[in-house]
Amino acid sequence: MAQVLEFRLPDLGEGLTEAEVVRWLVEVGDVVAIDQPVVEVETAKAMVEVPCPYAGVVTARFGEEGTELPVGAPLLTVAVGEQDAGEAGGDTEGSGNVLVGYGTGAPPARRRRVRPAPVTQGSRPGTIGAVAPSAPAAPAANGTARTTGAPATPAARAAAVAERPTDGPVPVISPLVRRLARENGVDLRQLSGSGPEGLILRADVEDVLRAGAAGGRTDGAPAAPAPATAARPAQDSGSRVPLKGVRGAVADKLSRSRREIPDATCWVDADATELMRARTAMNAAGGQKISLLALLARICTAALARYPELNSRVDLEAREIVRLDAVHLGFAAQTERGLVVPVVRDAHTRDAESLTAEFARLTEVARAGSLTPAELTGGTFTLNNYGVFGVDGSTPIINHPEAAMLGVGRIVPKPWVHEGELAVRQVVQLSLTFDHRVCDGGTAGGFLRYVADCVEQPAVLLRTL
Repeated sequence: MAQVLEFRLPDLGEGLTEAEVVRWLVEVGDVVAIDQPVVEVETAKAMVEVPCPYAGVVTARFGEEGTELPVGAPLLTVAVGEQDAGEAGGDTEGSGNVLVGYGTGAPPARRRRVRPAPVTQGSRPGTIGAVAPSAPAAPAANGTARTTGAPATPAARAAAVAERPTDGPVPVISPLVRRLARENGVDLRQLSGSGPEGLILRADVEDVLRAGAAGGRTDGAPAAPAPATAARPAQDSGSRVPLKGVRGAVADKLSRSRREIPDATCWVDADATELMRARTAMNAAGGQKISLLALLARICTAALARYPELNSRVDLEAREIVRLDAVHLGFAAQTERGLVVPVVRDAHTRDAESLTAEFARLTEVARAGSLTPAELTGGTFTLNNYGVFGVDGSTPIINHPEAAMLGVGRIVPKPWVHEGELAVRQVVQLSLTFDHRVCDGGTAGGFLRYVADCVEQPAVLLRTL
């Protein structure tokens, strides 16, 4: 008889607490090898192929395509025979494709070996007694049986809440859900979760908040259902786009930035003619072509060395401003999946050639949808070149929890007074949005003026090289 192992959605790192099933890569009855990708999921950071740490036969899958699952929820079960069990747990080299929270490293000294189950008639050739996806029970991680099926009715969920011990644990995995409930005064003990085994999901808390907004309650008690005959307003008859995945993450982050950060914006026009000439001369000298974004990034890192207040974040709980030593520079990149902000690590240690190469690499990976969570997080300052969209100016929203963002408009020929005479020059508008808690206008203005001086006279940078 085969041993059935349950594989749960692993912790994908960087604080991610849930993922959406985009595409299953295996079917029930398929034979899988150790580290074979079995499902493609979309997190708030990127698309990820999740490898299975077991070798055997897929007996059940949990979650249809388009379903959002929390970390720790079952993904699939695998029937492991005697040979497969040895491969999954007896390989001293271990699995090479390990995500946070699971893997197939060195096994215990002793492991019970099981006999492979006979192939049942009608099963897929080469499989071990395939189980239909509608099997009523599958073993949980602790070896106990867990029931699957249709979600509980509202009455059953209410009864489960009533029977829950008042001093016992609340079925919540996600710290995001706990924070959302805490910040909005929702009592999680009064909620019944819609997730597996009554797990409370973010959607459950948001449902209570929406009901509370309509009825003036946020205590977790369910609101009275709306009359079934109530017609949807005419203005809601259009299409609806779910706020999830990358778009949902962007919406959450921008909303939080507006709620928490008292931002201010200052801007200045600068004559970029000499910067453009300097770039042309660099590229004419041979070697790797230097991008304009790399030159602007080099100017930013030099400016942050002079004004470190803007390379910081605010710790609200400790009521402290944390000034950061390293500059991890984020830059806005438009992709088919929406706007993403890849991060160039240790940008302050890179020259123009290194910055050009890293910007090109991250942009290519972003457009392919293959950015890792580590490449999308940890930024300390953001450079936003919205001039590529043909616009002159903007008031950027700070990329929380950073303290500032520099925006760069398009560079276009304009009338400009140069050396006392009117001339046509290459002019750009620079705008700085900053967190007013970390500095005052004098510091922000000094930073922006230094950036503008370097744009107008690139030789100013030589003082910091």
